[in-house]
Amino acid sequence: MTGLIVQSPAGSEALLEPARRKSRGGIWGAVRTSRKAMAGLIIFIVFLVLAVVPQLFASKHDTEALSSGSSLSPSGQHWLGTTTLGQDIFAQLVYGTRQSLLIAVVAGLFATILSVLVGVSAAYLGGVADEVLSMITNIFLVLPTFPLIIIFATYAGKGTLLVILVVLIVTGWSYGANQLRAQTLSLRNRDFLESARVRGERRSYIIVFEVLPTMTSLIVANFLGAALYSVLTAAGLQFLGLGDPNSMSWGTMLYWSQNAEALQSGYPLWSIAPGVCVALLGVSFALLNYAFDEISNPALRPVKVRRAARVVSARRRRAQV
Repeated sequence: MTGLIVQSPAGSEALLEPARRKSRGGIWGAVRTSRKAMAGLIIFIVFLVLAVVPQLFASKHDTEALSSGSSLSPSGQHWLGTTTLGQDIFAQLVYGTRQSLLIAVVAGLFATILSVLVGVSAAYLGGVADEVLSMITNIFLVLPTFPLIIIFATYAGKGTLLVILVVLIVTGWSYGANQLRAQTLSLRNRDFLESARVRGERRSYIIVFEVLPTMTSLIVANFLGAALYSVLTAAGLQFLGLGDPNSMSWGTMLYWSQNAEALQSGYPLWSIAPGVCVALLGVSFALLNYAFDEISNPALRPVKVRRAARVVSARRRRAQV
């Protein structure tokens, strides 16, 4: 009986160790231990390789119209067939990955930076600064987003990649800023921040080196959400003809296939292929978000801890019987 009781603490430590390792694993640990996150990461890496070295998979010349100008069915030479102008659909798909991924990453990154600046500053500074920044955030939250995007893209000079990026950043930061403000408010009176104030640290130092590191997972989750929003919205804008029709992207492919009535004319892959790629890139960002739920959402963390504690308690009771 005594031997069993003496061994139970070691058993409890062994049971709790996986949960502790997972909590210490950080961002990579969260991704590595989540099947959904790993699937999203693999999809993203595939698109990243296509964007960086498209020449390994298709020839740039194949994206241009063939001399015959005729449409061809899928074959060994043209895997997805050609457009009505004789352009290779697979080559357009590969070379269109770069701009689509660039829009998602750049717009998501700068929208996240703006969210951090506004949300964290508003909550930590408080007072008039909080009221003004919160009012601006709430205004952008209640505005009808897509009509606003169409207006911006139309009157700011449609057709340029820079305009699309600016429009996506301006309309995509408010939700993340609201989340980060709420999280910062919950941290503002914590002991480690009070200690930094007592030491005489500047506000900028406290925000950058004390507040932000505690919200890394939430910031990454906001980036993934902003990137997902950007890739879907950019494809929608380009599909509506508010992008550069001569650029090489999935949204532009959808625009030209719609104009040529590809689905009705017997060339469904011209519309389906870029639509599937847009959906897959969006799915990769959504799946990666699952990896950060446990870290960024405090309500999820105690659940696993309580489950492990219940298992340990049950093992102790059985050992004592």
